[in-house]
Amino acid sequence: MDLMSILGILLAVVAIIGGHVFEGGKIASISQPTAALIVLGGTIGAVLLSFPSSKLMKAVKSVKTVFIPPKSNIPQIIDQIVNFATEARRNGIIAIEKSVAALEDQFLKKALNLAVDGSDAKAIRHAMEIDITVEENDLEAPVKIFETAGGFAPTVGILGAVMGLINVMENLSDPSKLGAGIAVAFVATLYGVGLANLVVLPLSNKLKMRMKEHVMLREMMLEGVIAIVDGENPRLIKEKLSSYMSDAEKKKASSSK
Repeated sequence: MDLMSILGILLAVVAIIGGHVFEGGKIASISQPTAALIVLGGTIGAVLLSFPSSKLMKAVKSVKTVFIPPKSNIPQIIDQIVNFATEARRNGIIAIEKSVAALEDQFLKKALNLAVDGSDAKAIRHAMEIDITVEENDLEAPVKIFETAGGFAPTVGILGAVMGLINVMENLSDPSKLGAGIAVAFVATLYGVGLANLVVLPLSNKLKMRMKEHVMLREMMLEGVIAIVDGENPRLIKEKLSSYMSDAEKKKASSSK
């Protein structure tokens, strides 16, 4: 569980509402269902028009990874690759075939199978880089969707403000309706800017970070397989791949020895 993501949203909402209350405002004054309907409905509608349903479903599912990061034990993967390198150096690349068949990660399994089949380093790199590009494009779609939503929300908020002001102008003769119209106008803008800058744009940033972490993991795996094919020393391979680890992972790995 990514507690910082949860804390970030809670802190942003509490700070804004708390600041409003401390200034003497009332929570009821910024609770406008009409404004929420305009901003949420307009933003969602614009996003639905902009992207195919398959991409939208992936974007919805990807929100889970913001709060529950995908598991990836880089030190363990490095140890796996080093073990394969050691076995291949001792008994030949064919010796790792049975162990490769038991791998769960399909990317690493495919790259090692290409190596076992006798493909050279250049061919393996070319084939696996295509896979990396496809995966990266697939992970980038939710990022673009939330970025687009972040662009639409403030504009839809302005539309809501204009609509509220139109309502105010139409009811100048009835002072009892002026307050509600003005409230919808300003609150719609607040909702639009808040939705963009406190929710969807931060979501896109976190998803972009997850995407980069995934791509980096794939690149590390590929470099490890290429090193095995080139017959590099397992110790050198481990040192090379350890560069992909964060300081926290390096510290954890060293303390577990």
